[in-house]
Amino acid sequence: MREPRFEVAAVLFDLDGTLLDTIPDLAEGANRMLAELGRPLRPLAEIHSFVGKGIPHLVRRCMTDNADAGEDEIARAVEVFKRHYAAVNGRRTRIYDGVVDTLEALRAMGVRCACVTNKAGDFTLPLLERMGIADHFDAVVCGDTLSVKKPDPATVQHACELLGVSVTEALLVGDSANDAGAAQAAGMPVVLMRYGYSEGRPVDSIPCDALLSSMPEILSLIEVAVRR
Repeated sequence: MREPRFEVAAVLFDLDGTLLDTIPDLAEGANRMLAELGRPLRPLAEIHSFVGKGIPHLVRRCMTDNADAGEDEIARAVEVFKRHYAAVNGRRTRIYDGVVDTLEALRAMGVRCACVTNKAGDFTLPLLERMGIADHFDAVVCGDTLSVKKPDPATVQHACELLGVSVTEALLVGDSANDAGAAQAAGMPVVLMRYGYSEGRPVDSIPCDALLSSMPEILSLIEVAVRR
């Protein structure tokens, strides 16, 4: 099967499960929250399947799967989670193999890069700094930058506006149906990483333009668009 080729001026990247393995810190924050609220702790694999739609969704799943919780209790739990996650954010997170080399190669090619995540800005920006990759991005769109999150296409459209490119000149790299949905609704090609989170859904069941096993694989698929 012939590999697809993408003529792009910019690449947009999801964060959790695409650039960074953040599950250990998210699970630590979630279980500290559950312990403080007197709820049963959850295994890492279960929390793994809750990640993708932002902190409120993660907390709701932790609080309501197999149990009941009112809206006031969930709202309080979100604040408790934020406090605990802020204390551990980046502590055990790791950069996936090949990510830094790929970002550096894209910069050398003249391709602009953005991070588009459903994680709130208060956690995204410090995490990018702590992991030493903040300078690789020309724009960052967080889960609270707009009033919507992925899979809403406004998220990737806004990133393109910040980069000064059209959606047809950009490629989204992600790991879930949220990423695929946002890109496809915006008219942008999307490739997904097999190693990501995908909220417990088999990634090969999500429609996309390509499935990759490692980040450097995107380099062979990219042709730099000639700007006019």
